[in-house]
Amino acid sequence: MKYTASRLSEGNKLFPAQVIVEPTGITVRIPGFFSGDETSVGYNSISAVEIDTPFIGYSTIRFYHNGNKVEAHGFTKDDARAIKAAIEAGRARN
Repeated sequence: MKYTASRLSEGNKLFPAQVIVEPTGITVRIPGFFSGDETSVGYNSISAVEIDTPFIGYSTIRFYHNGNKVEAHGFTKDDARAIKAAIEAGRARN
């Protein structure tokens, strides 16, 4: 399942962030004008998942793996909760 951040959110005007949930892990793409960042992580190496869902505005999802933090902003509350649930379900399977 592929989730794309809103173009209306801060920092995502031209190139919105994407989270791709796969059977073995997730891929987070944060594109940029000249370069971008893509991180692929297996469920078994994710140590924690956090979401910030403000009352008004877009949500941020943050996860930690091997001492690193990966963060993506601009998702709806439902998308952020679905991503977190998919990661937790994947971690429980592995």
